[in-house]
Amino acid sequence: MNRIHFVGGEKGGVGKSVLSRVLAQYYIDRNKPFCAFDADLSHGALVRYYGEFSQAVDISKFESADQIAEACAEKQCDVLVDLAAQSARNVDRWIAESGLVEFADEMGLVVTLWHVMDDGTDSVRLLEKTLETYGSGPAYVIVRNHGRGNDFSYFDESDAKAKAESYGANIIDLPELHGASMRKIDRIGASLWAAANNKDETLGPTLGMLERQRVRVWLGKAYAELDRVLAD
Repeated sequence: MNRIHFVGGEKGGVGKSVLSRVLAQYYIDRNKPFCAFDADLSHGALVRYYGEFSQAVDISKFESADQIAEACAEKQCDVLVDLAAQSARNVDRWIAESGLVEFADEMGLVVTLWHVMDDGTDSVRLLEKTLETYGSGPAYVIVRNHGRGNDFSYFDESDAKAKAESYGANIIDLPELHGASMRKIDRIGASLWAAANNKDETLGPTLGMLERQRVRVWLGKAYAELDRVLAD
C-alpha cells in the first residue's frame, strides 16, 4: 500500500525538516520510489536539498494541496510532505473538507501523520490536539528527536502517549547528530548523501573525514528506527 507521510509537529524548531531530509535520503538509499512536496515555503529544505524529487506546495490552497493525494494515487509511489510550523489549521481543513482519510482508504492508500517532538510540554499538548482531531483514522508515527532534547519522561508518562499507542502509533527515536556537523551540512548546502560520502572538493564543499563518518553512523541509527516503520 502506498503511503502519504505528513511530517509535522506544529511547533517550530523541533526538527521536522531534518526528519524530512532523512526520510528522503532513506527512500533513495533503500531504492524505494517516492515523490516529495515541500509545504514549508519559508525554508524549503526539501526543494533545496532534494530538488530532483521535490516540489513546493501551498497547503493553504486546496488546488495546490490536492497534488499530494493525486500524486500518491496516480504515480503509485509513497509521498513525503514536509509541513511548516503552525500549519495545522490549513492541513486539518484540507484533510477534513476533502475527506482525505476516507479517499485514501477507498484508493488503498495509507495516510500517516508524523509528529516530530522535542522534550518540552508543548509537543505533548500539540500531540493531544492532533489525536483529538483525527482519532484512530490515520496511522501515526511519533518521533522523539534527541537532537532537540534528551529527557522525554514527560511524554513517556503522558496520557497522550497512552492514547496514541491505543491507536496503534509507532514511537521511534531520531538520534542526535553532532551539532557542529549539522550546522556545517546546512552551511555548505549538502544533501545528506553528499555530507556522508562526497570527498571530492571539485564537486562542492565537503566535510572532514570523521565528520563524514559521523554522518554515516547517524544515518545508520536513524535508518534502523525507520526500518521499524517503513520496511516492507
